Amino acid sequence: MDVTTCLKSLLLAIHQYRDNRTAHNAAQLQKQVEELSGMQCVRLLSSGQVLPSECVCGLVELAGDPNTSPALTGTIISLLAQLVCDDESRDVLQSSYNLTSTLASIIHCHSSTPREPLVLQCLKVLQRLTYNGQIFYCANYIHELIDFLMSNIQSHNDDITMPCLGLMANLVRYNLSVQTHIKALSNVKVFYRTLINFLAHNSLTVVVFALSILASLTLNEDVGEKLFHSKNIHQTFQLIFNIIVNGDGTLTRKYSVDLLVDLLKNPKMADYLTRYEHFSVCVSQVLGLLHVKDPHSAAKVLELLLALCGVSGLRSLLCEVVFRPAAPRLQAASRRQGAGIDAGQKTEPGLALIQWLSSPAEGEELCCLQALQLLTELLEEALGSQVVSVCVLGFVELLVPVVLDLLQGLDPAAPDSQLRTHCIRTTHTTSLLLMLCSEDSVCRVVSRQMSSQLCLSQVELLLSCCHNNDPLTCPLTGHDSSLSQVCGEAVLKAVELMSKLRQQVKDMETSFYRILQDQRMVTPLSLALTSSHREHVQTGLRLLLEATPLPDFPSLVLGESIAANNAYRQREAELSVKRVAVQQDVPAPMGKSLSGPSPSSPSHSIHSLIEKLQNGMEDQMKDVRVSEIMDVYEQKISSLASKEGRLQDLLEAKALALSQADRLITQYRCQRAQAEAEARKLASMLKEAEQRREELQVELGSQVLEAERAKGDIEELLQHNARLQADSQEHQSLKGSYNQLLNRFNESERLLKELQAAHISLIKQMDTLRKTQDTLRLQHDKALCELKERQEQMKSFQSELQQRNCDITGLRGELRGQEERGRAKEKEREELEETVDILRKELNKTELARKDASIRASSLELQKAQVEAKLQKKEDELNKHSSMIAMIHSLSSGKQKSDVNLSL
Repeated sequence: MDVTTCLKSLLLAIHQYRDNRTAHNAAQLQKQVEELSGMQCVRLLSSGQVLPSECVCGLVELAGDPNTSPALTGTIISLLAQLVCDDESRDVLQSSYNLTSTLASIIHCHSSTPREPLVLQCLKVLQRLTYNGQIFYCANYIHELIDFLMSNIQSHNDDITMPCLGLMANLVRYNLSVQTHIKALSNVKVFYRTLINFLAHNSLTVVVFALSILASLTLNEDVGEKLFHSKNIHQTFQLIFNIIVNGDGTLTRKYSVDLLVDLLKNPKMADYLTRYEHFSVCVSQVLGLLHVKDPHSAAKVLELLLALCGVSGLRSLLCEVVFRPAAPRLQAASRRQGAGIDAGQKTEPGLALIQWLSSPAEGEELCCLQALQLLTELLEEALGSQVVSVCVLGFVELLVPVVLDLLQGLDPAAPDSQLRTHCIRTTHTTSLLLMLCSEDSVCRVVSRQMSSQLCLSQVELLLSCCHNNDPLTCPLTGHDSSLSQVCGEAVLKAVELMSKLRQQVKDMETSFYRILQDQRMVTPLSLALTSSHREHVQTGLRLLLEATPLPDFPSLVLGESIAANNAYRQREAELSVKRVAVQQDVPAPMGKSLSGPSPSSPSHSIHSLIEKLQNGMEDQMKDVRVSEIMDVYEQKISSLASKEGRLQDLLEAKALALSQADRLITQYRCQRAQAEAEARKLASMLKEAEQRREELQVELGSQVLEAERAKGDIEELLQHNARLQADSQEHQSLKGSYNQLLNRFNESERLLKELQAAHISLIKQMDTLRKTQDTLRLQHDKALCELKERQEQMKSFQSELQQRNCDITGLRGELRGQEERGRAKEKEREELEETVDILRKELNKTELARKDASIRASSLELQKAQVEAKLQKKEDELNKHSSMIAMIHSLSSGKQKSDVNLSL
């Protein structure tokens, strides 16, 4: 079953139960409500259709009826709790259906049993409904609701205390009437003491709720001066930052951020925070929360950062934290220009901001806009210094491609909500780029990546959207919030960016002047020049000064459009004055009190007639015909009142028709001026076409000749096509090799991750080596001390060495004397060897002579005696020679021993 059928069945069940409150009808209604709850139709009221509105109106009425069963009321409140989750539906429920008073009445009816599930359910829905919403102090059951909350907050029952604290924090925030009412109560001091005791509670959520209520009620009073004194405010800041970073959930973080934002609005608290010594560390931890995937948490963190940027003393500190130098791995990744923002870069807060900018999904538009605003504030502060740091320039190089991607993706056929979101994002994006272009070095970075085609296409798409939603052709529900107004602002920002970059980007100047002469630029320029915002008027005037000298600028059409806008504004003002006057003159409808009629009005005469009749009844006797006369006059009075109501409706219809006619007349004048301009343009284009036709006839003859040549070229192309087919087959083979390379690339990526893990382990090893280096440094110092001792020993050794050198020189002199003596002995030995040789020769001769003598002995026996005597003599000589030889041998052996000793 679809949603429409379910809503129709629900509306029928509501009417049946309202007409006949039986158990069967109540069961049927409860079943229909549960079926609708199961469909999870959160944005049911955002469409503005009649059927959902009637169903919700009936359900709210039944929920506020005390005769409705608690089970049915609980089921209805469960459905309303789903609707409250959507911001648009929450605003509609609070403004159009008076849901706050209805829930307060339910709580008042069951105030005697506060622990009942229905009461807890109503408190939770009220907490969601009143968050960041204005509650009227004079609404029904608000006084009773405040008394119920204060009494149950002091009951020390955690089940009921936490939702009561959260709801009370919503009611007292930015609501002076509720704050004044609570401060005027007699038990307010007891209430303050209870809240102060809650600051030591175990639950961080309870602490945040209590601190928020105290900040709203006592910040500018004596209790607040003591509670948020300079002596303990730093502990309060540390507590709030700890809750933001380590909170129990999104709800706790949301309220803690709101508390810190409220404190920053107090100049004294902001000054205390600028002097907080741990601010940089706390902000770094808060920036780490941007890595979460929850857009609601990220939105609250960005809201806090924007509030911190609003304090002049904190903006520079925030810039230092966001634009701190990246780690080495991040710098390497930024040089590759293709790795993107991977998991290794998640430690840098600036890159986390870029992540929320890149391709914002549905539900993350608020985070994207807040990130753009935050980067605009921070970069404006960073670029305002005299020297732009290298870190900021590197960050801008990473930021610009992501920001340029945000300008793309506009679909003119998309719904109005998407067009509006894209136009607002474009306005913030171009504002950021304009701010970046204010500094020369950063402007060069932007101009290198910007193209004129991107700006031109974006402006043309925005102009088409702005022209389709012209305020002169479409009725305005809110002038400042209309789609045409938002598109016009985006167009003006984009054109101003083109004006800023027209000298730095190729073909940007041509595109800029082309856009200024477009007829569709009339609508955004007229809206800007008649706007109530100073910045829009100044931007429109700057562009008008650039466009006025251009030949085709539609100045007449612009004047008509400005006049039409002024006439429309004047007509709206007159109608508003007439409505106020008519509401003062016309009597209130039946069932309501008549107040303040003018003396000349018909109602005044009727009242005077009634008074006269009543006076006549007092003076005269009772008459039966008087009642008949009163009935007749009552009928006439009712008919006159109905006629006056119809006349009032006709008057308003005529006024609306008149304003519509004025808009149509101005629209017709604008269209007529545009048509005349287009006719003149078409006439000039016709002349150009005639001249072009003659030129084309001349060219036709030459093209016939070229056609013949083209036949030959076709044959060559056919041959080339055959070659291309062969190349295609080769391409297929290359494609297979490419797939193989891709697999290898994936494998290398896996190896890269392993190497990164190894790199981390090496870093750990490096830490251990650093520790060992420290120990070695200590050992080195000890070694230096020992070295000094050894040097002193060396000096003593050198003195001893000098003495030894002196001894060596003396020994060397003795050695030289011994060497000279050895040389003399060598000469003697040589001489003895020569004598030994001579003696050997003589010995040989004597041997020969002896032989001759023995031979002759036989023949010379006679001469024997003589010869024996001679022989005896010779033998004596021979003994002498032998002794001499022995002596020579002994001398030669002694010389060899002395040589050996010298060599040693």
